[in-house]
Amino acid sequence: MLQPPDESLHWQPGFPVEARRTLAALRRGRHDPTHRVTPDRALWRTALTSTGPVSYRIRQQRLDDLTIDAWGPGARELVETIPTELGAGDHPELFRPDHPFLQRALRRMPGLRVPCTGRLFEALVPAIIEQRVVGLDARAAFTRLVRAHGTDPPGPVPQGMRVPPTPQAWAAVPSWEWRQAGVDLQRSRTVIQAARHAARIDQAAGVPGRAYELLAKLPGIGPWTAAQVGHRALGDADALPLGDYHLGRMTGAALLGRPLDDSEVEAFYEPFRPHRYRALRLIELTPRSAPRHAPRAPRARPLY
Repeated sequence: MLQPPDESLHWQPGFPVEARRTLAALRRGRHDPTHRVTPDRALWRTALTSTGPVSYRIRQQRLDDLTIDAWGPGARELVETIPTELGAGDHPELFRPDHPFLQRALRRMPGLRVPCTGRLFEALVPAIIEQRVVGLDARAAFTRLVRAHGTDPPGPVPQGMRVPPTPQAWAAVPSWEWRQAGVDLQRSRTVIQAARHAARIDQAAGVPGRAYELLAKLPGIGPWTAAQVGHRALGDADALPLGDYHLGRMTGAALLGRPLDDSEVEAFYEPFRPHRYRALRLIELTPRSAPRHAPRAPRARPLY
């Protein structure tokens, strides 16, 4: 018999919410041990809240009818904040693009919202690991490290799930384990430095401007990394990851019929403010809208 949840919420928002698609932005690859979709189409996630670890399951009946169950010390905090995490403060209805591609994408995905977990450090670690490397390798490195240094999740979670490591655990990962996971010295040092400031970073979640100021002061954190945190943890629909390797090619192929040069990208997205990331996310989630892969650098060892 399934262990009863510690806290539950039946949420019927007055607007469409598609939980799996919205929170897919938080998933770091198909092996991510903090994120699972089960055969019954329930979404399971784990997190480390300010009140402790939590596992939670989101079941969706309709776009305006969701049930959230949570287990663990952080269960109450999770159910109190899950509407915000699922984009209750987001306003996709204010995005009115002129481009037919984006208009069609909006109609196809009425429940897509920009998530706002409020857990900045949680979003920052994988963003750092993903800096300047092949995405598959970065996600594999994140998975290896969470498996090794995360903790067992509370509740009846799917097999193999883990709670993300604490900031203290990230700071204590030995140098050889970083190397074995495929993370170079510069990125591992950046994670360790960020871990030492994790409490201050998370405390700034309610004031995005302050959060971005703090991130900018951390060694190794640039605009691209800050944008990754912004559209995962701050609900920032304008957090465009400028400098992303695929951004110009993907955008240009979908909206112009030709790749955009890196020097053209920022000006091209200017008319979409304050929804630049939303426009990009619609492109990313539209099947066959653009080529997704360029020739890859040599891969690190595969994840098994």
